[in-house]
Parts: sequence; structure tokens; C-alpha cells
Amino acid sequence: MDNLKRVIVDFKKLTPEVLKLLVERYPDGYDDLNVIRFSNAKGERIEAVEVLTEDTKYLVKISEKLEVTMANYDEDDYEGFDDDDPDAIPDVPLDDDED
Repeated sequence: MDNLKRVIVDFKKLTPEVLKLLVERYPDGYDDLNVIRFSNAKGERIEAVEVLTEDTKYLVKISEKLEVTMANYDEDDYEGFDDDDPDAIPDVPLDDDED
């Protein structure tokens, strides 16, 4: 388990595969106990949730767009895309974006 590749994923780089893993691991959403907090190389404070594959540990940065996308997840929406295609996840308009 210690030999896992570690990948930090921002919403813009989220793929259908990682999104599916997130929804499976946190079917009712995540809470504060699931959040991992750390500082990146620039000293910025990051909050993320973790999902694992056989060879990779993903830390997915928390954002309002991630929460909305997980809440509205439907596997059928991604049938025509490759599992590793970050363009498959549409940008989510938030109420704040409509100004």
C-alpha cells in the first residue's frame, strides 16, 4: 500500500473514473472526518478527500463544484467518454457565477 502513486486532483482535472470512485466511497457525501488537510509546495492550505485504486492514491481537492457534481452524479452521463478524460466532466455553474 505504501508504494502507491500519489496524485492531487483539482476539479478541472477530474475524470469519470475518479468521480465514480468518489461517489462509491462517499455515497452520502463526505464530512469533516473524511477531509485531509495539508499545505502544498507553495504553502497554500489544501483540503481534499481520498480515493484509492490498485496503484494510485488520489487526493481530490474539495470545492463547491465537486460537491454539486457528486450530488448529481449519474454514471450514464459519462458513457460516451473514456474513464480518464477530464473533458467529460462539465464545468458546474454555481449561483455565485451568475453575477
